[in-house]
Amino acid sequence: MNDSGQSARSAAGPKRKDARRNQQTLLDAAAAVFVSSGVEAPVRDIAAKAGVGMGTIYRHFPTRADLIIAVYRHQVEACAEAGPALLATSPTPHAALERWVSLFVDFLVTKHGLAAALQTDSAGFETLHAYFLDRLLPVCTQLLDAAAATGEIRPGTDAYQLMRGIGNLCIGAESDPRYDARQLVTLLVAGLREPH
Repeated sequence: MNDSGQSARSAAGPKRKDARRNQQTLLDAAAAVFVSSGVEAPVRDIAAKAGVGMGTIYRHFPTRADLIIAVYRHQVEACAEAGPALLATSPTPHAALERWVSLFVDFLVTKHGLAAALQTDSAGFETLHAYFLDRLLPVCTQLLDAAAATGEIRPGTDAYQLMRGIGNLCIGAESDPRYDARQLVTLLVAGLREPH
């Protein structure tokens, strides 16, 4: 009896691991499609990018809102985890900050579409926004503090103000091909440098 219980658990373990991996692949593909085509992109485009059938997407995410919220949370977590990793692997804290801001901009382009997609559920969106701030403000603060400690940027830059400024620069970027938010965000981050 004990052996069969262990067999069932070990059989379920790989399935759960495969399901998580498949879900991560779907979320990565959806995020990429949302960044390039917006949150209203056809599900078939996401399925093609992920290399799965549309039924697989609907099995994991029954509605578009479910998929959008999952992508949002997935991207918040990716940004949160990227900060410390970039600090550990980048040549300088400022280089880590620049790379992190680039990931943050990708996320923001998706986030603005999310706001429109979830406008009927303001309480749900407020919960997600609080989650976003709780996870990303400390990461941005850590990157800014590290760059200030090495003298690369002026000390005292507020993470919330920087993130809000970047967010404001990204508004409309997904719908205006003539507007390049990345160029202005790059100028903003370069402007943080300590003059020598």
